[in-house]
Amino acid sequence: MNAPSQTPSPSSALYAVPRDPLSAEASLVAALLAVDGAGLGGVALRAPACPLRTDWLALLRGLLPAATPFRRLPLHASSAALLGGLDLSASLHHGRVQAQLGLLAQAHQGWLVLGMAERVPAHMTAQLCAALDTHEVRLEREGLTQLHPAHIALVALDEGMEDDEQLPAALLDRLAFHLPLESGPDEALWQAQDLADARLRLPQVSLPDRVLQAVCAASLALGVDSMRAPLMALRCARALAALDGQDEVSEDHASTAVRLVLAPRATRWPASEPASAEPQPAPDSPEPKESEEPPPDKEAPPPDDAPDAGAEPEQTEDTGQDSPEDLALPQGALEEMLVQAALAAVPPGLLAALKAGQMHRRASAAQGRAGALQKSLQRGRPVGTRRGELRSGARLHLLDTLRAAAPWQRWRHQQADALASIGPKPRILVQREDFHVRQFRQNRPTTTVFVVDASGSAALHRLAEAKGAVELLLAECYVRRDRAAVVAFRGAGAEVLLPPTRSLARAKRSLAGLPAGGGTPLASGLDTAHQLALQITRQGESPVVVVLTDGRANLARDGSPGRARATEDALAAARLFKLAGITALLIDTSAQPQATAQTLAQTMGASYIPLPHAGAQGLSQAVRLATAKSAS
Repeated sequence: MNAPSQTPSPSSALYAVPRDPLSAEASLVAALLAVDGAGLGGVALRAPACPLRTDWLALLRGLLPAATPFRRLPLHASSAALLGGLDLSASLHHGRVQAQLGLLAQAHQGWLVLGMAERVPAHMTAQLCAALDTHEVRLEREGLTQLHPAHIALVALDEGMEDDEQLPAALLDRLAFHLPLESGPDEALWQAQDLADARLRLPQVSLPDRVLQAVCAASLALGVDSMRAPLMALRCARALAALDGQDEVSEDHASTAVRLVLAPRATRWPASEPASAEPQPAPDSPEPKESEEPPPDKEAPPPDDAPDAGAEPEQTEDTGQDSPEDLALPQGALEEMLVQAALAAVPPGLLAALKAGQMHRRASAAQGRAGALQKSLQRGRPVGTRRGELRSGARLHLLDTLRAAAPWQRWRHQQADALASIGPKPRILVQREDFHVRQFRQNRPTTTVFVVDASGSAALHRLAEAKGAVELLLAECYVRRDRAAVVAFRGAGAEVLLPPTRSLARAKRSLAGLPAGGGTPLASGLDTAHQLALQITRQGESPVVVVLTDGRANLARDGSPGRARATEDALAAARLFKLAGITALLIDTSAQPQATAQTLAQTMGASYIPLPHAGAQGLSQAVRLATAKSAS
């Protein structure tokens, strides 16, 4: 009989396809983490689920000692699973409280791998940051008080596709490396013995003071505000020296560490230094006269210990090697070299943003395109449980209810025996205070309110830009479930041209016949937008106000003319936005950036973007950038 033919399985066919090799930078980061993973915190690995990411994780695990814990952390893991808690089955079986270790304690001296880290909830972010800072996990819940060591490192798998899908800023700050995973030629092949020798050598690696000062200066020049970043860069430099088999950090090690750790964190373009550091004479100061110079024949007498002019210099022994002092760069040159190394590693998009000065910290963490988060008892994403009553459609969480009741079973049974109640006794006594209900969280929809200055001779051009931007944003509302509104101000007051809507046809009809010209009642426009934003907030949505104006008001709130009074009223109306915490963006539509518009944006607490001659596409991109979800 002929043997039946065997067809390859899909998995074997998949692995038969040749894979792209990891880049040298990705391999180097894996080696550094294998040397000092807990000291460096870990890595934020930005890459979708692909064979390249699987290969990198396999490389990291292969470089670690065989007994190193390597745990997967689910995104939906509860606090009990992460920190530990009551072992329900063991407690009910033994009749006393029994604890179980959480994932943080189980991963002690090892690694945690967090998938879809760009969606990590706030409570898990706080717990991970606490463990990375203190290297321990404290359990105080469900009648338990325990303290376990948790010397861990974290691999945060960032699978975000858009720019606004980022890890929380607090978690990013504690991870040394922010690595966009790419393929490329891998020149360094690390062996397990090399890593073992580097781990043994790491405590003996010394750090020169000049390298420490240069790394801190480079961090300041790049606008890195966190103090953790230069500390992690120095730890990275020590790990590099240990990998190279050296006992002291060199300039090359510091340059590589700055490129890997500080470059992805840069927030500004370094200020250019003056060409000469020598003090220049004042313009009015008189030039020194030639007669004031000492005559050339009157020279200062040589010191007593100076060698005679006719004596031959001492012959020093030539070893054929330069001393470390001769090879070391001057302090200023070393700082400049580290800054240039960091700039060479900055991605092109980030480099352009640094030059334009658009890298700024966002203060609000709960606002953005995805909308603010609100809690619910009936629908949304599950985010745990809480003590509560079974009312208003709340759903009982049975396991957490039993966990809350388990520590009190012995005492409750004793109380029941003392009462000598008649009838069979339940094995588990549950009381009203033990009830735990499910808790959900959902995103509130976002409504973008465009406040358009329809006055002046250039109003038609600004309105055309606003019309195009609203139409582009409304085209995306079906996917994001967002709404848009338009407020225009001209002449004597302001008017809501387009109430919040998702209808593209209605938006076009409302904007088609908009008149233009007249005075600039800026305060009235801001007041109308503020009232509309508060109304949107009361409806359970997140307002984002986009103001298109040059900031030059000439009509006060009561309609009286006068720039001074109109400017005061506009600033007073702008302060209401900052007090209410409304996300705002001010787009300066004048031909040149105006100081009045910048002052108005600062008073509102709004982002300021000068966009003269911007088209609808550019305006739409600016709005998406300003309303992008902040993870800080």
